Parts: sequence; structure tokens; C-alpha cells
Amino acid sequence: MSEPIQHVVIDGIAHIVFNRPAVLNAMDAAMRVDFIACLHAFNADPSINAVMISGAGERAFSAGQDLGEALGFEGESAITAWMHHQGAVIAAVRDMDKPVVAIFNGVATGVGFQIGLAADWRVTYPDVRLGQPEVKVGLASIYGSWLMSQHLGHATNQALSLTGDLIDGRRAAALGLINELVERDALLDTGRAAAQRLAALPPAAVRLTKQRFREQSQPAFEATCEAAVAAQIEAYASGEPQRRMQAFIDAREAGKGG
Repeated sequence: MSEPIQHVVIDGIAHIVFNRPAVLNAMDAAMRVDFIACLHAFNADPSINAVMISGAGERAFSAGQDLGEALGFEGESAITAWMHHQGAVIAAVRDMDKPVVAIFNGVATGVGFQIGLAADWRVTYPDVRLGQPEVKVGLASIYGSWLMSQHLGHATNQALSLTGDLIDGRRAAALGLINELVERDALLDTGRAAAQRLAALPPAAVRLTKQRFREQSQPAFEATCEAAVAAQIEAYASGEPQRRMQAFIDAREAGKGG
């Protein structure tokens, strides 16, 4: 069985790859655990100067939460543990003292998009699909809407959060969500060049600047973590996420068999 996270280090740049391409690199508990551990290790390693993140395969960076796993959550304790684990994923990116570059090499939705929003630099291509479609499966957009609030004005954030509609790379770049928009075959080279450029900056200055940004937003982030727990407990109590997720999974399986 393949590891859910792969990584390689070249010349002080660590490259993390989400490695579940058969399910569009959807994130489950094993991937969350490995991703958090990987970031913590790289943050503590003085030989690592920057981190890149991308997804395995040609279709996805990460399509977000694994719906098969989410469908199995029962009771408040399970949902609370899940939301706290999701918060820990985002915190692991936020807490990095070193530059983090997200390379959206395919669809990035839900927690996949959130990881990119928490990074320092984002690279993608014009036709990529990005966004927060949680409402479409009956879940509240809490982490995603807060992270988008760090980049977008209220009206645009509200429209994207309430509709769950995805946007392409062109619109994302126009909104300021993307730092570099390039052709698809240039993504990895562009992402590595960005990581190298950021890694060459004085590390103490980078660490202290990132620390200050984190301090300014930490109270709101912590409030968001608690709000996510309460919101998803209430959402699950309605039964809507379970119905929507099951319908999505059934349609997907029917498509495979067709």
C-alpha cells in the first residue's frame, strides 16, 4: 500500500506530495497524520529552507475531505475529533517558520484549497478548478470561509462560500488568490523557483514576519476552530451531509461501472 504522503528534499527545498491519486488525493486521517508530522519535522530541521506542496497524478492537488471517511462519522465526539484534526492540518501550515509554496497542479477544493490558502505562495494554471464546495454536501463552510477572508472582500467570500461554486485559475489570479499563473507544464519549475527565491531570504526575518502575521490572526483562527466543531455537529444532526455524501458516492460508483 502506498504511503499517503511522499516527500523528497533537494538542495534544502522539501517537496511534499499528496499521494492518493485514485481518489483525487482526498484527505483521510492517515494523510492528515502524515502531513502534520512531515511539516513539523521540516520546520525543526535546520537543513530545510522552504517547503513545496503538490498532488500526485495529473488530476488533483487535493479534492478535500475523503467523503467515504466523513460518511462514517457518528456522534459528536467523532465530529469534534475530525474538526480538531482538520484545524491541526491548517495550523501545521500556518505554524511553519519557513516559506511554504502550494502548487495547485489540479483541482483543489475543501481542505485541499484551505491548505493552499494557508501557504505563503500559490502557483497554478489557467484552467484549474478551485474552491469551497462544502455547502453542496451539506457541510458549513467555516474553515474555508475564514481562510478566504484573509484574501478576499466580504461580498466575494460570501458568494463563493454560500454557493460552493468553483472558480478557474484565471479568476483566482484576478482576485489575488494566486501569486503566479503559468502553463501547466511549467508548474513544478515555477513552484521550485519561488521556493528557492523565498528560501534565499534572511531566515530570521522571514520567521519573524510570518510570526507577526500569525499573531495578528491567531485569535480569529482559534475561534474558527471552535465554530467549525459546533457547525458541523449541527449539520450532521440534520442528516443532510450523510444524504448528500451517500448520493455523491453512489453516483461516482455508478459512473465507474457504466
